Amino acid sequence: MTQELVVSNYVVTADQINTGALLLGAGLALTSMILVPALAMRLGLSASVTGALRIALMKASSRAASARATEAR
Repeated sequence: MTQELVVSNYVVTADQINTGALLLGAGLALTSMILVPALAMRLGLSASVTGALRIALMKASSRAASARATEAR
């Protein structure tokens, strides 16, 4: 009986977690933290432009993860 409940809890949890959304969000976050500053320095962009790009990518990451999570339900 308890084993059946544990298995059903795992199935429900797996349905709620969308791996694609997590990967997309993590990829955008990684890009905004590492790749954008490196490319901006290489291209000679100012700190304010780099910050704006990072903010835009972090917002996109948040939206992608939350939109996918609501679609999965």
